[in-house]
Amino acid sequence: MRRPMQAPPMNGPRFNEFIVSPKVRVIDHEGENLGVMFTREAMEQAAEHGLDLVEVSPNADPPVAKFLDVGKFKYEAQKKANLARKSQKTQEIKEIKMRPNIDDHDYDTKMKKVNDFIGEGDKVKITLRFRGRELSHGQLGMNLLKRVQDDVAEVAKVEAYPRMEGRQMLMVLAPK
Repeated sequence: MRRPMQAPPMNGPRFNEFIVSPKVRVIDHEGENLGVMFTREAMEQAAEHGLDLVEVSPNADPPVAKFLDVGKFKYEAQKKANLARKSQKTQEIKEIKMRPNIDDHDYDTKMKKVNDFIGEGDKVKITLRFRGRELSHGQLGMNLLKRVQDDVAEVAKVEAYPRMEGRQMLMVLAPK
């Protein structure tokens, strides 16, 4: 035997007969406070205006309900959420790889990209790769990362100071 169908969970505000509180504080369609009244009575008044009774603040005591068109209310709330989602910027971590004995022009090119990434609001992970005997000259890598830190001091702060991980040295910069 099959289980009886349950109503799907409500998404959005409760309205009309879905309001569980026996009394609500009512605000009419013009923004006037009508005071606290029974939910049934408020639903009848909303129906007289051709609107729904929508619970806008369920955690208040008593809950606040408003005379609204529930479809229009949900549509506007969805548009507002989409606009907020569209305007938010996720911060990514971009990686720049260098070698300890990098040439000046190559260094300048990499630093342009670092400044671009930081200007876009992203974090930058600078990876310094050591090969062969370069590993025994760790001070060269530290000097290079110190130079990077000084060059971006106005626009970025060091989030993770230089540290060795195996054959590479890492540093993370974040926009100020």
